[in-house]
Amino acid sequence: MKIFKYIFGLFVLLTFTFSCTEQDGIDGDLSFIQGATSSNLAKIFEISNDNSGKVTITPLGDGFSRAIINFGHGAGAAASAEVKPGANVSYAYPEGSYNVVIDYYSIAGNKTSVTYPLTVTYRAPEELKVSLSGETKVKASALFAKSFLVYYGDVANETGTPMAIGEELPAHTYPASGGPFTLKVVALSGGAATTTYTKVLFGFPIDFEHPDVTYFFGTFGGGQKFEKVDNPNKSGLNASNKVGKFTRGHESWSGTYSPLNIPLNFANGNKIKVLAYNPKPENIGKNLNVELEWSINGPANGVGVLKVPFTKSGEWEELIFDFSTITAIPADVKYTQLVLRFNNTADGAGDEIFVDNFRLTN
Repeated sequence: MKIFKYIFGLFVLLTFTFSCTEQDGIDGDLSFIQGATSSNLAKIFEISNDNSGKVTITPLGDGFSRAIINFGHGAGAAASAEVKPGANVSYAYPEGSYNVVIDYYSIAGNKTSVTYPLTVTYRAPEELKVSLSGETKVKASALFAKSFLVYYGDVANETGTPMAIGEELPAHTYPASGGPFTLKVVALSGGAATTTYTKVLFGFPIDFEHPDVTYFFGTFGGGQKFEKVDNPNKSGLNASNKVGKFTRGHESWSGTYSPLNIPLNFANGNKIKVLAYNPKPENIGKNLNVELEWSINGPANGVGVLKVPFTKSGEWEELIFDFSTITAIPADVKYTQLVLRFNNTADGAGDEIFVDNFRLTN
C-alpha cells in the first residue's frame, strides 16, 4: 500500500511539472496573428468621421506582452507608440493611404511584425452657410470644415482668400463697373473633398436682365408689390426685355426695400439715374422716391431721400436723383440699402409704375 501511494504521488508531481513547462499563450508562437490580419482590420482601426483624421489603433491577439505601433506617418518619437495588451493609441492622420506596422513581442522577447493597410478619407463639408454684411464682409460656417477659401469674383485668375473657422473677412470694395460679380466660398475638408457656395451679388447697376441675379425688392405696406416683368413698352429710351414693376400699396408710406450685397459707393458718383415708365397720364407730376439707408460710417436713415416727379406718360423717361444736393451726405459715403416709394403721403393704392436701369454716375 505504501508503494502505491508513493507511485501515485510521483505521477501527480510529474503531471504538474509537465503542465508548467509551456504555459498557453506565452510560448512565443504568434503565427496566429498572421492569419487574422485581414479579418481584424476593422477591429484594429477605429477611424473618426469628423475630418479630424483621428484613428484609434488597437493591437489584437493573444500571447503578446507588448506591441510597438509604427504609424506609417510622422518622424522621430512621434512616429510610433508602445501599448500593452488590451490598450490602444490614437493618431491624427492627414488624408491618404498608409501602412501601419505593428511589432508584437512575446514574454520571451520574440517579435512578429504585421503590416496593416490604412486609408483615411475626409468627408465633404456639410450645411455650408455664408453670411454677408456691411461692405461685403464675408463669414461662413459648415459641418466638418477645416477652413474656407473666398473668391470675390472681381479679378481674373483670382487666388482665394483664406478664412478660418469663425473668422469674418474685412470689408471688400468692388470696382464701380464690370458687374455683376459672383462670390464663391469653398469649404475645405482638409483633404480632397470640398463644398462650394456661389452667389451672384446684387448691387448697382440694376437692369433686371441677368438670370442669375436675385433682384430682391422686399415690400412693406398692405397691397404693396414688386416683381420682375416683361417690358411693357420696348421703345424709345428702353428696349430691354425685363424691367421692375412697382404696384403702390394701400398705406401712403408703403414701398420696397433692397439690401445691397455690393454697397452703393458715392466715391464712384453721387447721381442715381433711373429709367421710369408711367402708363397713366393722371400720374404725371407724382413723385418717385429714391431713399438710401443703412450707411457705412455716414448719416442716419432719413437723410438720403430724394423725390423726382414723372413728367411723361406712355413712354420711358430718365429720372435723375442728385444726392450731391444733400449737404449732410459725405462725398464718399456708402449705402447698403435702397428704398423706393411712389406718391407717398398721398392716396394712390394700386397705381403701377415701371423702373429699370438704375445706375450711379457723376
